[in-house]
Amino acid sequence: MSNLFTPSFLLKNRHIQTLYSSFFRKIPKHKFEIEKFKLSDGDFIECYWYNKRETKSNKPIVLLFHGLTGSYKSPYIQGTMRELDKNGFDSVLVHFRGCSGIMNKKATSYHSGKTDDALEFIESLKVRFKNLKLFGVGYSLGGNMLLKLLGELKENSPFSAAVSVSAPMELDVCADHMNSGSSKFYQHILMKDLNAALEKKYDTHDMKSLIKMPREEVKDLSSFWQFDEVYTAPIHGFDSAQDYYTKSSSKQFLKHIKTNTLIIHALDDPFTTPKILPKKDELSRYVKLEVYPNGGHVGFIEGSFLKPKYWLEERIINYFHEFV
Repeated sequence: MSNLFTPSFLLKNRHIQTLYSSFFRKIPKHKFEIEKFKLSDGDFIECYWYNKRETKSNKPIVLLFHGLTGSYKSPYIQGTMRELDKNGFDSVLVHFRGCSGIMNKKATSYHSGKTDDALEFIESLKVRFKNLKLFGVGYSLGGNMLLKLLGELKENSPFSAAVSVSAPMELDVCADHMNSGSSKFYQHILMKDLNAALEKKYDTHDMKSLIKMPREEVKDLSSFWQFDEVYTAPIHGFDSAQDYYTKSSSKQFLKHIKTNTLIIHALDDPFTTPKILPKKDELSRYVKLEVYPNGGHVGFIEGSFLKPKYWLEERIINYFHEFV
């Protein structure tokens, strides 16, 4: 296939690209192998293997990291895992805390710069599987987290290659963008899920003392800035939302990456703005940046409405095949 993404005229619209899979993609149900992975702080994450991993298997493993409020139910996750299986890869979705449908134990949760949970799981794989060949794919928030992790690990990265899709590489800029224009529509949808998850924590934790907000006021949080100022920042040890955004944005880590990495981004992404794109001198020589005029947010669909072609999945697999 060509690496060039060329959507048809009817699919060029950024909102169609972003929403098509959620409304129209039908993927056969799959029974995942669920691993409840215990973390060192006493909490857990649920990791969904597409197929049961055989101890002596020589297949490369692809770790997938979903976006904000995403899960194994997300069409882009299921579609990619299915195609990886067809192309000789084992894959596992590493859910962020509380995202698999089961509430995590701690009052803390996950955020765009939290790399330690992923690293703990990776270290366990290195112990369990000999001759491990590891790849990573991160989408949106998961893409930012993956890029930050690669930059932190530098030459100690266990990945042979990685792909980041539609990552909000400058979190404060993206939070501003999501609070304006048509992007507010997406913020509203995501905020409903975030607020609902936060409200559930009041059932098992003294959240009013921890974040200084009564439960009944949670529903009034309407922007990422508000949510991250009230909850994400203080509960995870940041001074403020701005402090969280500054320290967790992946753009500053790109020059430190020593892993073959592909960043895929669309100029018409309604979740971000072209302002966040790194310049050449902000990238290490291991990082390849592909920017397309169209594609929306985690979209990149070619073909037609009735016969869509999921270019993104093919691009990811083709890139990984260069390093198998």
